[in-house]
Amino acid sequence: MKRIGILSDTHGKWEDKYALYFQDCDEIWHAGDIGDYSIIDRLTELGANVRAVSGNCDHGMVRRKCKELEIFKVEDVKVLLTHIGGYPGKWAPGMKRLLRDEKINLMVDGHSHILKIKYDPELNLLHINPGAAGEQGWHKVRTLVRLEIEGKEMKNCEIIEMGK
Repeated sequence: MKRIGILSDTHGKWEDKYALYFQDCDEIWHAGDIGDYSIIDRLTELGANVRAVSGNCDHGMVRRKCKELEIFKVEDVKVLLTHIGGYPGKWAPGMKRLLRDEKINLMVDGHSHILKIKYDPELNLLHINPGAAGEQGWHKVRTLVRLEIEGKEMKNCEIIEMGK
């Protein structure tokens, strides 16, 4: 079993609560708009495997070290991590085909600053947008997500609200 911490849209804002909520995670995924590569360094210091993609607001070191899209496996779950991907029923151009062709089980993205966890019955996948963890943007509540993956099963999904 793997415990996964998921965040997005930090926009350069480190929050000690990230460490608190992700301290027992095996992996931490950042879905873009990181803002400053030091966020990735600090997440890595927690001892988890950190996977991160760049977002449309990222530049410099983040752009040099983080791809725009990552596809990988955790346990028996095939994951696609990106920043702008849309969501079930409103996928970004070309995303639905990529998800289908790659047989993705879990799609994680950010960008919208809107927390959304939704199953797509047509593609048989779970979509997670963890909302925004940083302070920049119009969202009213900063959010994180935790999830457990065991074999092919995704379970115990938790939404963490951190206030404005």
